Amino acid sequence: MVHYHRYYNQLKKGEEVLGNSFGVETTQQNSLNIPSPLCSSISNGTICCDRTAFRTDVCYMKGDVRTKSRSSSVFLYASEKPNRLINSTEIIQHEKIKPYTRKWETSVMNTVQELDLVSKTYNQSVHHTCDVYHDVPAVFFSTGGYTGNVYHEFNDGILPLYITSQHFNRKVVFVILEYHQWWVLKYGDIIPRLSDYPVIDFNKDKRTHCFPEAIVGLKIHDELSVDPSRMNEKKTIVDFRNVVLDHGYRPRIQELIQNKKLNQKLDSTKPKLVILSRTGSRSITNENILVKMAEKIGFSVEVFKPESRTELATIYHKLNSSDVMLGVHGAAMTHLLFMKPGSVFIQIVPLGTTWASETYYGEPAKKLGLTYIDYKILPKESSLYDSYTKDDPVLTDPQSVADKGWEFTKKIYLDNQKVRLNLQRFRKCLVEAHKYSKSKMIGANRSES
Repeated sequence: MVHYHRYYNQLKKGEEVLGNSFGVETTQQNSLNIPSPLCSSISNGTICCDRTAFRTDVCYMKGDVRTKSRSSSVFLYASEKPNRLINSTEIIQHEKIKPYTRKWETSVMNTVQELDLVSKTYNQSVHHTCDVYHDVPAVFFSTGGYTGNVYHEFNDGILPLYITSQHFNRKVVFVILEYHQWWVLKYGDIIPRLSDYPVIDFNKDKRTHCFPEAIVGLKIHDELSVDPSRMNEKKTIVDFRNVVLDHGYRPRIQELIQNKKLNQKLDSTKPKLVILSRTGSRSITNENILVKMAEKIGFSVEVFKPESRTELATIYHKLNSSDVMLGVHGAAMTHLLFMKPGSVFIQIVPLGTTWASETYYGEPAKKLGLTYIDYKILPKESSLYDSYTKDDPVLTDPQSVADKGWEFTKKIYLDNQKVRLNLQRFRKCLVEAHKYSKSKMIGANRSES
């Protein structure tokens, strides 16, 4: 489930602030890919922090950068030679940062580890050596916060990591705060598409790691998006999908197919529809009848219910090979990133979720090049229809309920609502998706012949 927040109006305003704060990348990029105007040029021994964005803070360090995990610190020394003698008491600059991309949410940011970034001068009083010297930059970030929810893992973590580091062409080391081994394993197929080096567990690895440069914190553009106007070489969300996801998952998918853990056979004469199924809240209570109707329309239908242990490579294979993805609004819709541009995404929008459905998934789907169809259910299609009077604002004015606070939205619309589709009404969406997908298949066959 996407974590909704009570500050969505702030977020919408903040997106404008963020866009203005970072602006367009400079024409002549330095090795840190630092945007203009703030932090567009920094000298050795300098820390520059950009705190103007609504969603995130990012600090840049250039020179002799050294970790000290015992004190949750990263030091920057004036000496360009990593084993010069230094004085550990002369502080030039001291910055604090929580390297997570939801800085406006105080509640979650209170749970994120804070780093001290300290710039010092050197003299002949103390000899401080590096245990591990790296000749490539570092990117520091946290996998705390809402990590554990697939939407937040991509939106707050993986995509910002791509945005922040892709210009290094994998010549970068990732240093992770609040490290989770399961996260490293879960994204083990795609992290190598961003870095050629093993990740570092900042808190567990007590050695002093030395870097020539560092970025602390991650840049973020929009929901599940990459803004090409703010990227080197105008990279887009399609580039992320093709270069990171497709190339990352392809070897594992081939291995699963060879081991007969994935089925590669498809009915090539019918468009493939994958229904991402839910249980409990926001499930489709007449899903079985929906499947039969879709099959009669002409789809090859697969009902797929991803679980916490389902490999992302498996999910990617199923959706990458499909023509249409259908699901009710929720975190699983993040997997729209696995669809090929040009395919169809149908999102069923329960009562009280219109803004979130469009913002978190509808707009990103269109940016990816998907044909997006949203189906807003009527009150009679919601299980809430049986629990409230017909003129209750819960049914007639969901926005007024949302205005009361997040807890009301969550309790009523997210945790206690199921969907029973009016199949005659919904059929139009499936027919439209089938017609579009079938015409694409015919066009592709003609071009091949």
